[in-house]
Amino acid sequence: MSTAQTVLIILSGLVGAMLAADKALATLPISSVVVGTLMTTVPASFLMKRVGRRAGFIFGSALGLVGALIAALAIYLQSFWLFSLGTLVIGGNVGFSQYYRFAAADAVAANFRPRAISLVLAGGVIAAIIGPELAKATTDLMAPIPFLGAYMTIAAIPVISAAILSFLDIPNLSAHEVADPGRPVLEIARQPAFVVAVLSGMVGYGVMSLVMTATPLAMIGCGFGVADAAMVIQWHVVAMFAPSFVTGNIIQRFGVLRVMLCGVVLLAACTAAALAGLDIVNFWLAMVTLGLGWNFAFVGASTLLTETYQPSERAKVQATNDFFVFGSVALASLSSGAFLHYLGWDAVQLLALPFLFVAAGAILWLEYQRR
Repeated sequence: MSTAQTVLIILSGLVGAMLAADKALATLPISSVVVGTLMTTVPASFLMKRVGRRAGFIFGSALGLVGALIAALAIYLQSFWLFSLGTLVIGGNVGFSQYYRFAAADAVAANFRPRAISLVLAGGVIAAIIGPELAKATTDLMAPIPFLGAYMTIAAIPVISAAILSFLDIPNLSAHEVADPGRPVLEIARQPAFVVAVLSGMVGYGVMSLVMTATPLAMIGCGFGVADAAMVIQWHVVAMFAPSFVTGNIIQRFGVLRVMLCGVVLLAACTAAALAGLDIVNFWLAMVTLGLGWNFAFVGASTLLTETYQPSERAKVQATNDFFVFGSVALASLSSGAFLHYLGWDAVQLLALPFLFVAAGAILWLEYQRR
């Protein structure tokens, strides 16, 4: 899933700019992925509560296949809106796939959950290597139609995922756990840990989406090529996922709240690097710190969330969390292209700062409450 997402991040804004009459809409296809993710998070969670993780994840892979084929057809027909529909359907696959981390956390003992979540996300390191290379190798694969080959290649990736997922063996919830409604969501949401987990997840993922979505277009606008943008995004994805090999251990050693706060500080460092200049080293440094900050904030927030619910409540709590998180991601992604087009790169960075201050304050407040 992360491999396909990496290719989408690199190319979808460029395809959007090629197909859209209004260039301010260039990042809409990337935003459509996020909107599709948002639309799927709640039904995906409740479906998997009924049919189990394996069946749900395989169904999500089928959405990825269909969406990629629609996107490829849209490129062939030169239809911007059909392309956006294709990426919307791909977002459905992402919505299901976001529960990989919770599936791992729910299958292990409580003290291993931080490592389980982070190790699942560590799979993104392979995506960081393969994704950009796929984007570069397949962009002109079906010349003279640019990008068509890339999206035909993306269509094959969910098929591979489904084949791997067919071996997944996670026991389904018992009949009693499926029938047990658990506490009301509003009662669960009154827990300070729930509030901070959701808020930090929203800010961390939203800021990452805001800046990352605009980066390839900003680089092209500064005179850099597709290969340069792919290289920067590649390092960004490495920085997002490589720390996951140790993030769980760091959380166990220093505590989840300190790791989350460190993530927020790194996200702010991304803004400082981006505002410092428009050389390729600035884009690279900004994307690396953005990825590191996202990893600490997101793994930490996901770990904190697992402390707030019982097994019978996990479907609605996880669905609620991801609905709010990907709602913020969708809003950030949708606004990113317009801010970049009308206000410029610096405005994209400055917009992130108030939200980072709020997240940092919430984390410090919970640390104070626990003491």
